Order: sequence, then structure tokens, then C-alpha cells
Amino acid sequence: MRIAIGLEYDGRGFCGWQSQPSGCGIQDHVEKAVAEIAGAKLAVTAAGRTDTGVHASFQVAHFDVASVRPLTAWVRGVNTHLPDGIAVVWAKEMPEDFHARFAVEERGYRYVLLNHPVRPALMAGKVGWHHRPLNARAMQAAADRLLGRHDFSAFRAAECQAKSPEKEMRQAVVTRHGDFLACDFRADGFLHHMVRNIMGCLVHIGAGEAAPEWIDELLAHKDRTRAAPTFMPDGLYLSYIRYASRFDLPDVGRDPWPCA
Repeated sequence: MRIAIGLEYDGRGFCGWQSQPSGCGIQDHVEKAVAEIAGAKLAVTAAGRTDTGVHASFQVAHFDVASVRPLTAWVRGVNTHLPDGIAVVWAKEMPEDFHARFAVEERGYRYVLLNHPVRPALMAGKVGWHHRPLNARAMQAAADRLLGRHDFSAFRAAECQAKSPEKEMRQAVVTRHGDFLACDFRADGFLHHMVRNIMGCLVHIGAGEAAPEWIDELLAHKDRTRAAPTFMPDGLYLSYIRYASRFDLPDVGRDPWPCA
């Protein structure tokens, strides 16, 4: 049978989702924990491959298993074998045509940014930080220019393996909550480091170093070297994954604290 699971994790203690020879990937830990309950080794496929230091308030994965277990075993049972920074929050039996990665219709990320003169301590690693005052309106004006289908080569990491740099940005919203900025992005797909590279440019604009129209130039030139440096991974959360309604998953997203 095919089982889908919902996950959340703190990306700081791991080298991203994808399995690594050293076993430091979140996938390595999840596969090992699921195998303990299944009584056999198996592969776990996720909706998105988050990078080192990137968190997930909502990740979806699936695996095929011959062992019959109650759904609670794939939640509480698996969690007993996972490190503290990873947890399964639900499990559901799925039809064979469900695929955690290829059936995704839309993905979403939230970047939580602390805009304060002093760096965070209690929230270190959980939020991004910029010490200079940021103009959220200017950042929103810039984010609006990302909407629609574009070639996002200017925001693409050199090691990106995506077949095409064209993606459709369906949501790009910047909202201020006191000293915090919540930056939400939804698209039909994302390139490697795309959100972090966008955040670097939005922060550059918010700090008054460039006008919102700069985004137009970056999109037109399609040159990564013209854009701002990649922003820190600390405040980035995979937070939304949408599938066809017929799959009837328990939920499609969870807003990460503290800007829900």
C-alpha cells in the first residue's frame, strides 16, 4: 500500500532533505525510522527537497510498504525513532497514482525575517535577521513584479538541476508584524535557492539600496551575478503544498510561528 505522511522539521541539525552518504539528510532519518516500523528498508519520497538549514512547517512524503500497520504506527511509532528536530504529524493511505513530488500542483514558502538592530538569541536559526530598518511597502512593490510566469534565471543557483528556469509565481506577499516581516511565496515550482535569492534582493530594496523596478531589470537580464547575494536559510520554511482535491489530504499548509 502507499502511505502519505505529513512532516515538520527544524532544518538546523541536518544537511537538507535529500539522503547523503554520511546519513545527515532528513530523508535518511525518516527512512530509517519508517523501516523500524515496517520491518524492512524502503524509500521515502518528499514533495520538496529543502536545503541545509531550511525548515518545514509542512512537508509531504510517501512510501510503499507491504507491512500492514495501523495509521497511528506511521505517526507515533515512527516518531519514537526520529530525532527531536523531525516529527510526523499525520499519515494516510493513498491510491497508487498519488506521488508526493510529481502530483504537486502548487508549493509555498514563508520567510520569517526579524528586522531589529540586535540579532536574535532565542530565535537564532529560526528567523532571518537584518539590522537596518526595512521598508515593507517597497519590498511589496518589488515582490508584485515577480508575479506571473517568468524566466527566474537571475534567482537560480548555479548548481540548480531544474530542466527549465521558467516558473509561475502565483503569490508574493510581504507583511509586517511588529519587528517581523513575513514573506510568502507560492508558485507552480521553485528553483534551487530561488526564494533565498529573491529575499536577498527584497532586503536590498527594503534597505533603500535599489528601487522596486530593479526586479524588472533582473528578470530581463536573466543574470544571477547582477542580483543580491543569497540570503541566509535560517528563516525559510516550506509551508504549503497543494494537491488535487480528490486526494483529500488532512491539510495543505501550516504557517510557521511567529507570524501566523
